[in-house]
Amino acid sequence: MRSTVNQPLFHSTINTFNLVKPMKTDRRDFLKASVAAGLFPIPIIGAQSKDKKYKTALIGSGWWGMNILREAMAAGESKVVALCDVDENQINPAHAEVEKLSGDQPKKYRDYREMLEKEKPEIVIVGTPDHWHALNMIAAVNAGAHVYVEKPIGHTIREGRAMVNAARATKRVVQVGTHRRISPHNVSGREFIKSGKLGKIGMVRCFVHYGGGPERPEPNTEAPKGLDWDSWCGPAPLRPYNKKLHPKNFRQFLDYANGTLGDWGIHWMDQILWITGEKYPKRIFSTGGRPIAGPVVNTKDAQTTDAPDHQVAVFEFENFTVSWEHRRFAANNAEKTHPQQAVGCYFYGTNGTFHMGWIDGWTFYPTKSDQPPIHEEARLNKPDDQNIKELWADFLDAIKTRRKPVSDIEEIHYSTNVSLLGMLSYKLRRSIEWDGVKEQVTGDAEANKQLSRKYRGTWEFPKA
Repeated sequence: MRSTVNQPLFHSTINTFNLVKPMKTDRRDFLKASVAAGLFPIPIIGAQSKDKKYKTALIGSGWWGMNILREAMAAGESKVVALCDVDENQINPAHAEVEKLSGDQPKKYRDYREMLEKEKPEIVIVGTPDHWHALNMIAAVNAGAHVYVEKPIGHTIREGRAMVNAARATKRVVQVGTHRRISPHNVSGREFIKSGKLGKIGMVRCFVHYGGGPERPEPNTEAPKGLDWDSWCGPAPLRPYNKKLHPKNFRQFLDYANGTLGDWGIHWMDQILWITGEKYPKRIFSTGGRPIAGPVVNTKDAQTTDAPDHQVAVFEFENFTVSWEHRRFAANNAEKTHPQQAVGCYFYGTNGTFHMGWIDGWTFYPTKSDQPPIHEEARLNKPDDQNIKELWADFLDAIKTRRKPVSDIEEIHYSTNVSLLGMLSYKLRRSIEWDGVKEQVTGDAEANKQLSRKYRGTWEFPKA
């Protein structure tokens, strides 16, 4: 029988209780606290008042982009001035929903550069596929906007570094969509571990297991009417259109994302860095493949995905080891931490094992058999069991109070890098040593070439 934590330890370094209404404080006290915390000055856009509404634009109006924009509208501090998408089949229903929910009548754009120039938004939400994040975010901060960008921050490590540098150079707030940093049970679970109750951590195991099976090639077709497929591919390689790719399924295509480790893995790698205070591993090895999904197909006639259907990665940090594993077959009924899923992190400490989960909250299993497990339930928002609402409130508060947000771009750059380094080792089929200060692979020119990639056509890779 396990005991349950009824009142979660819901504190954080950003004053989580005061997300919507920032605490009133004496200006001198605030400045002293800001300097002590290492916060950076960010000019406030326009006159601030209780009736202030930020001119807000969304780039990428699909499923997740609209999840974010709904919360922005619900917060009551945004006037939606623009939607940008290369697919009319997404932007038209999104426009109708925005008008219905808020009464706003945003202008529609296909080119984000034109949108930024004409609308001059104060806040930009980037909900595009991974291969577009860097160009979208950098252009937005250079145009003067604060940005909420989805995770992972970039498709390659040097894209991420360029994004961090752009945010710092322009002094804009850039929040990344790692909403687990502000989910109540993740916050209290972090405090439980940091309080010392788990003891010294020697190992962390991260896992995401779902069902699946053999994959059949899907015939390529003409792009649907209203979709500019060349622009969707943008700086990435141009493939024939295939409904496996768009809408929504790009994450398993390595030209546009980084598979399950690059998608799901960023959340759990971020939890590890956030909880332990580490920034980067020293050594990385990963292996995996497609024995169940089958051979990769990418021809003029048909395509399959090309990400691994299973993968194992090991990351050696200064004081502990992290293992990652995912599997997209076998249904995984033997390993579920909840009736609906088998995901999360097991932190192994000298006092027991701590499972940081998702919809199942967290559970601590003491080493002593006479002590009951301790559990806290999750508190998540619909749809999709997330905490975007709380992360958006933190974003607004960071803009107003001139501080870094809880999911600041630089911290999530380090978390994204862990996943990308695992993918790099997988592609190279060998271990690598990582110099986290210089952000390069030690003594491996071939590996370092893959920290960036050549952009297609006239698109230019961002300079760090």
